[in-house]
Amino acid sequence: MISTDEKTGIQALERLHPTRPMAPGQPEAQEFEYVRHGTQALIANFEVATGQVVSPTVGDTRTEDDFVGHLRATVATDPEAEWVFIVDQLNTHKSAGLVRLIAERCGVQDDLGVKGHAGILKDMESRAAFLQDTDHRIRLVYTPKHCSWLNQVEIWFGTLTRRLLKRGQFASKEELKQRILAFIAFFNETLARPYRWTYIGKPLLA
Repeated sequence: MISTDEKTGIQALERLHPTRPMAPGQPEAQEFEYVRHGTQALIANFEVATGQVVSPTVGDTRTEDDFVGHLRATVATDPEAEWVFIVDQLNTHKSAGLVRLIAERCGVQDDLGVKGHAGILKDMESRAAFLQDTDHRIRLVYTPKHCSWLNQVEIWFGTLTRRLLKRGQFASKEELKQRILAFIAFFNETLARPYRWTYIGKPLLA
């Protein structure tokens, strides 16, 4: 079971001047002006059972084709397994490309119809019904509208922001991408654990 979502518009920001470290009687001084080097989009999978982030995708865009390619690459890590992807109601999560992917991987021989006209591909409602079909080895589960917080990867995005992005400096989009991937590897090695839903007054992960 995989919680999947996108974090878009991650900015590669580089401070105009270096940060001055703390000294006796003097707080850290951080430059307020910065240079923008563009943005990256992260598509992340949070594995509910282990707390690890698996098969991440970092790129320039977050399109329908990007999301289909991400799920294709994820499923390819264990092609014969059963996969359940928890996603929100974004239109790219109900795309014709996803229907074709799951039909291909699950051996569905039915006529899929024509997008905008008839059959399974007709509209988002018909596509979502197909993508949620419990008879399929690979399927999606949609969180209710305005309840994206039910998707555990959103909690992990908060960890990524606090631990890497909030105070990070990145001289290029490529550096930002590599730092995100390196953080994911570090997180999986040292911090990953399943999240407990029961709130006890403490954050799940600082």
